[in-house]
Amino acid sequence: MNQIIDQTKRWINKVVIGLNLCPFAKFPFDKNLIKYKVVADKNLEKLMKEVLIELNHLITTPAEEVETTLVITPNFLASFEDYLNALSSLEELLEQLKLNGIIQIASFHPKYQFAGSGIDDVENYTNRSPYPMFHLLREDSLEKAIENYQNPEEIPEINMEIMRTLGLQKIKAILNDIRTKN
Repeated sequence: MNQIIDQTKRWINKVVIGLNLCPFAKFPFDKNLIKYKVVADKNLEKLMKEVLIELNHLITTPAEEVETTLVITPNFLASFEDYLNALSSLEELLEQLKLNGIIQIASFHPKYQFAGSGIDDVENYTNRSPYPMFHLLREDSLEKAIENYQNPEEIPEINMEIMRTLGLQKIKAILNDIRTKN
């Protein structure tokens, strides 16, 4: 499990922060305010239970202690379609718990593919991660971060341009380095 968390931290540091894909990630990363939860089980019911525990933890813990949580599923949801189905179930869970507007889920997957894009389109790499993962974010923290950022709606297009400039071979090499480095 330590290897999975270490690879995830390297991905955040080298890709998310290093390429400035998320201008809000550096603070919680540097301050160790990100909780990493590895769910090794291979079934949706167990994942849902673990996410429920993490949602409760995030809601009951001050942001000064835990800002955000990454739920990582290294042995489950290798298929992007299965991942999207699980994401849909988790979003329904948020709705049932009346957490919409309080918590949101950002999605990351090794085979992430935007609708209408080709499998090898470099833009997909803005959301490609070493493992399938669900990023549980506090809406109020996100709103505070966005307050001090000009034109946050432009972030996705800026990120896609970063990937196009970097190129497919270079981003694949960075991700391969993250996966193989011990």
